Amino acid sequence: MSRAEAIRFAVSYGDNGRFLADLAKRVAIPTESQNPERLADCYRYLRLFGQDLAALGFENHIIDNPSRCGGPYLIARRIENAGLPTLLVYGHGDVVLGMEGRWSNDRNPWDISVEGDRIYGRGTADNKGQHTIVALALEAVLNARETLGYNVVFLIETSEETGSAGLYQTCEAYRDLLRADWLIASDGPRLIQERPTLDGGTRGSYDFDLICDLREGGHHSGNWGGLIANPATILCNAIASLISEEGQIRVRGILPQSVPSTVSAALREIQVEQADDGPRLDPWWGEAGLTPSERVFGWTALEVLAMTAGTPDHPVNAIPPRAQARMQIRYTVDVDPTTFQKTIRDFLDEKGFNRVQLVSRSDDNDWGATRLDPGHPLMQWAAASVEKTTGQKPTILPNAGGSLPNNCFADLLGIPTIWVPHSYSGCNQHAPNEHLLMPLVREGLAIMTGLFWDLGTEARPEIIQK
Repeated sequence: MSRAEAIRFAVSYGDNGRFLADLAKRVAIPTESQNPERLADCYRYLRLFGQDLAALGFENHIIDNPSRCGGPYLIARRIENAGLPTLLVYGHGDVVLGMEGRWSNDRNPWDISVEGDRIYGRGTADNKGQHTIVALALEAVLNARETLGYNVVFLIETSEETGSAGLYQTCEAYRDLLRADWLIASDGPRLIQERPTLDGGTRGSYDFDLICDLREGGHHSGNWGGLIANPATILCNAIASLISEEGQIRVRGILPQSVPSTVSAALREIQVEQADDGPRLDPWWGEAGLTPSERVFGWTALEVLAMTAGTPDHPVNAIPPRAQARMQIRYTVDVDPTTFQKTIRDFLDEKGFNRVQLVSRSDDNDWGATRLDPGHPLMQWAAASVEKTTGQKPTILPNAGGSLPNNCFADLLGIPTIWVPHSYSGCNQHAPNEHLLMPLVREGLAIMTGLFWDLGTEARPEIIQK
């Protein structure tokens, strides 16, 4: 059977009900990692997925999480020959809360429902539907030529939605089982719905709180206004010292020196477009001199996520005693996050905001920044394979704007990584009415089958050891 025939075979899974059947039994297991009572369901999910992989010749290992805050892992291995290169595939079986009763049309989040091109259900887009596409594409290649021509290791975790607690330690402890030459996985949305996307990594995330706590209890604004300091006013001014009124970051020590030339060249070919269901873009916001794509994929973002002072729902005539803001830095590989706290602390002190406390909310387990150069052999090979399959040049992102636990693979395990998303920005992945689009499922099955077919040929990408 040829490459084209294998792709047609895979795409038929999207038409003959096979994809929906596999997805339905997986969505039916309520693997809410935010709900401790669902831990047994996480084990059940891994056993179910492992049974399906066992039918393809995989040997399964279900591993307890070393962290009390995390769920179990599945490491499934199909070793054709120890001398062959190895592909690592990642996915997560956990989902956010089902939010029962909040879905429209009386939809049950644990049942899939197909309405037009939309496949509704919790986990359809994030991430059960996406790693179901990956598994079926591998099956299609095996059915077509009975061998892959390389080894495969599946790693499925069940704590991604709560920060992947224990993943780094697990990858370190089971390094030998996870040893691989490439990672190809699927998660997240495409940049443009109609065009395939290849992500080479992700930005990192660093959270911290700014707190101005001046006294016990509120005091009447009529009696004390103008006489005692207002912590909310101080905090607002402290934040304004960090970020300008047009979104430019003033604390320059947390920024890259520049966007690397190869990254800039790739990003300048990308037009960030406003989605029909997305917010209106503000061209005046952010770092001057950069394109919108460079701002979100090649630069640092500093955002206010939440802010409180007093009782916003029921304001009273009192000067609040305390104000607090949760801040977040999204950063690229060009900066060192371990310097953020001191850099920001020194900057605030220099500006006279010594009354504002800075409390880091990040730790060593946080997802760090990773990037694959657009010219890397794996990226160039993957782009050629996707174009051969679809007739379209994919959007190449050296790293996505959001975060995934990719540092476990790119840094700890030293594997070049490619992420091939099969969802889109309007999928409602963390909200009621989460859904996957059937046209993207069919194209995803074709793309992944082409990639997995090509990986077993002489045209496989060059292996570059770190």
